[in-house]
Amino acid sequence: MYILALNCGSSSLKYQVFDADTKQAIVSGNVEKIGNPNSFVTQKYPDGHKDRKEAVMKDHKEALNVVLFMLREASIDMNEIAGVGHRVVMGGDKFASSVEITDSVIKTLDELSPLAPLHNPSGIMGIVTAQQLLPKAKQVAVFDTAFHQTMPAVSYLYPVPTEWKSELGVRRYGFHGTSHLYVSKRAADLLGKPASECNLITAHIGSGASITAIKNGISVDTSMGMTPTAGLVMGTRCGDIDPSIPAFVASRKGISMELVMNELNKKSGLMGITKCFSDRRDIEANKDTNLDCKLAIDIEAQNVKKYIGAYMAELGKVDALVFTAGVGENDSYLREKFCEGLEGLGIKLDKAKNDVALARKGIDEAEISAPDSKIKVFMIATNEELVIVEDTLAIMNKTYNPNHLEMNYSFAKQC
Repeated sequence: MYILALNCGSSSLKYQVFDADTKQAIVSGNVEKIGNPNSFVTQKYPDGHKDRKEAVMKDHKEALNVVLFMLREASIDMNEIAGVGHRVVMGGDKFASSVEITDSVIKTLDELSPLAPLHNPSGIMGIVTAQQLLPKAKQVAVFDTAFHQTMPAVSYLYPVPTEWKSELGVRRYGFHGTSHLYVSKRAADLLGKPASECNLITAHIGSGASITAIKNGISVDTSMGMTPTAGLVMGTRCGDIDPSIPAFVASRKGISMELVMNELNKKSGLMGITKCFSDRRDIEANKDTNLDCKLAIDIEAQNVKKYIGAYMAELGKVDALVFTAGVGENDSYLREKFCEGLEGLGIKLDKAKNDVALARKGIDEAEISAPDSKIKVFMIATNEELVIVEDTLAIMNKTYNPNHLEMNYSFAKQC
């Protein structure tokens, strides 16, 4: 029996097929440039072999058709796919846990689309197409926002007119929830404590980035807001800025607010500072010869440290700081920059441990703090797909617990 994990982005579709018994991925892939004439699929296997197929895929429905064709070519029996777990970006305050997908759920996701116009419509198309192509499979939605629905009102409410919240849903939702959930469980295990007794700061640093404050195992604050544009400086997203800037720029340049927001999401962040790079590898490679690259690193490091300090104050006591996602798992230089100067707050990195703790070198998790660091520092490679698979299986088996502190995850050994 197989579980298919689907992640529909605005112009991409990532997928993995898991063996339901071992919970091990047996094939994975990525569809890129959906909607463009040069769209293609890359399918990967555990032995490192890759297949590539170029095909015109104008939408996610066509993309999923191509994916299922490639899975058949890889000898995956479609009748053996018993469940499909869908990563859904925006569940708003309507979904605080994973759910079986029904017509009512799809209707609610559609109603939430104005809050995530680039992601929810493509996610819905992926769901509807999967229902049509795999009618015997149980369809489950796993939400990026669900983990953060434990935030108190002091964290999620914005100081704006009340009707904005009641009529338009304006509030902090947070994202990357499945990643923050996974690494928080693994951090608790590394600490040798139940998750419900752990205070953590989890930093998901990739092209998109967010930091979450976790108190007694649950999210109490997070850097992303109503949209993924808020919070940290990211690859191409601006993060926190003066809220008057968009209207000022639109007025002075005579451009639409839609264009302004596009530039804040796709031409800002590290790209905006360096003028040419959004990838940290390029920025670091040029830091000694390009002053903008050096400045970008310094701005990002200061930004991350400000959030760490703020969440330390909010939590009062912190057991561990956790780095995850592409940069958090693989960039020892930036991890060092993020922790530099925090020794007085009890965070002290061990340079030797940090330098070798790289997910790309096969290290899934490691303690990278110095022996005398009051707060542990971990690198933990995230596994959002495993969360999706285990939630899907649990809902299929009627063992799912919407309270993740009581959910029996295989990767959360402490009870």
